[in-house]
Amino acid sequence: MLRIKRVPTVVSNYQKDESEEAARREGGCGRNCLNKCCIQGAKLPLYAFKPLNKIVGDKALPGHESSQPPVAFLDSLLLGEWEDRMQKGLFRYDVTACETKVIPGGYGFIAQLNEGRHLKKRPTEFRVDKVLQPFDGSKFNFTKVGQEEVLFQFEPSEDGEVQFIPNAPIDVENSPSVVAINVSPIEYGHVLLIPRILECLPQRIDRDSFLLALYMAAEAESPYFRLGYNSLGAFATINHLHFQAYYLAVPFPIEKAPTKKITTLDGGVKISKLLNYPVRGLIFEGGNSIEDLSNTVSDACICLQDNNIPYNVLIADCGRRIFLFPQCYAEKQALGEVNAELLDTQVNPAVWEISGHMVLKRKKDYEEASEENAWRLLAEVSLSEERFQEVSALIFEAIASVDNGNGNATQSSLEEPDAKPKSHEEVDAIHPAMVAGTKECLVLH
Repeated sequence: MLRIKRVPTVVSNYQKDESEEAARREGGCGRNCLNKCCIQGAKLPLYAFKPLNKIVGDKALPGHESSQPPVAFLDSLLLGEWEDRMQKGLFRYDVTACETKVIPGGYGFIAQLNEGRHLKKRPTEFRVDKVLQPFDGSKFNFTKVGQEEVLFQFEPSEDGEVQFIPNAPIDVENSPSVVAINVSPIEYGHVLLIPRILECLPQRIDRDSFLLALYMAAEAESPYFRLGYNSLGAFATINHLHFQAYYLAVPFPIEKAPTKKITTLDGGVKISKLLNYPVRGLIFEGGNSIEDLSNTVSDACICLQDNNIPYNVLIADCGRRIFLFPQCYAEKQALGEVNAELLDTQVNPAVWEISGHMVLKRKKDYEEASEENAWRLLAEVSLSEERFQEVSALIFEAIASVDNGNGNATQSSLEEPDAKPKSHEEVDAIHPAMVAGTKECLVLH
């Protein structure tokens, strides 16, 4: 099997080599964790969202008009609680002090110098040739995080109305989904969404977990809050089901890339492919409901998992656009097919890097950051055109096979590329340095 030696990213203050004996001691492990040794009787804030069958376009179905939530989900709850944990010193470094700039050029790649993520820790071997691997409770997982690292529980409302309970019991039997901080943040508000945490699910997408992630994106109501997913073999570092998310008030290059429509499904989901971008990928958007979009993307992800193809997912535009990237960088790395100069950067191109946010660990790489260098790295991530076509065919076949009798997709691959690259409405007004031809970097921090 293929293995690469790599340094694991620390996402919790309790992520370390430890004996399991401590967790078996009577009276708990002493860390106030989420495991069975400490969780009985524990309470955490609960945000119960209204699971509307929204039409993807921010309009609710008739009779389901939205009301003002009891707490602003993104500003007051998620980012407010995240800042509270920062003030309490739970993070390994101050990510808001990290230098960040937009790289000159037509794509607007974003470079961040984050030396705090460069750890001097005992290397471990990480298997990269198997996307689906069984959960191993002896290794670090999110039940071992301290309860102080959890911001709130995130669950659908039982009565159909948005609710916020500051001190809610943890329903151990029904395994709550939670939002927790990443103690080695990439950006402001960097959190983890952990579906059904106590079920100890391995890192594999299913329909329910992906729908939960879309609801979180929709609840945030900000195009600058994105969620990402990395499969095993595509630089997920922990084999316990989780999504990542953070807030960055600039458009990602991937969001502005031109696209070409491939097909529209009977459920209204449009599927396109990226054009003129270093990583080949598919874009899913539209749909008659949020579930139509979610099911289509999750079925595509399940297809990749079942065929042992590593992949990354970016959930953008409040859950209305989803980017899917099959990738092969870790496999190339294990086979010794990646240029040594790229390996020296120690950048593992996962969802954020693929989307255009380059997290660099060395000052030299940050100072020399260029569009050419970013492109060279990301080009190594991409499948070849031939292989991408093969994988896309697998995905379309899988989607059609679970279409529940609604018919196959209507092929329209000869359509012209979209006239306008996708971007936020105010991009040019707020961020002129991202327009092609800019000669100076825009410093964000």
